[in-house]
Amino acid sequence: VQLQASGGGSVQAGGSLRLSCAASGLALSTYVIGWFRQAPGKEREPVATIAWSGGSTWYADFVKGRFSLSKDNSQNTVYLQMNSLSPEDTAVYYCAAAPLVDGKKYWGKGTLVTVSS
Repeated sequence: VQLQASGGGSVQAGGSLRLSCAASGLALSTYVIGWFRQAPGKEREPVATIAWSGGSTWYADFVKGRFSLSKDNSQNTVYLQMNSLSPEDTAVYYCAAAPLVDGKKYWGKGTLVTVSS
């Protein structure tokens, strides 16, 4: 099982980035793919999730209207489009896969997003 997150970088406030999470080794139709973030000195928090089957999504209040999820079934990849970024969005962003029923959760390595004012 592998979750490869990419797309992080440095942007100025108001800018945009698109993160990618490429998954392999999973029966994705039975998983929810989520993005989490951890800012310096803070706990990891959920940002957004998407159910691979059906595509239903959830967003944390602090990203609603700014971030959006999409997926490419042919590439087994989930995208997190992040717009109107602010310095408060600076964090390491992680993608994870959780089964729809109880089971092991998988984490990818993080990708750093830095937003300067």
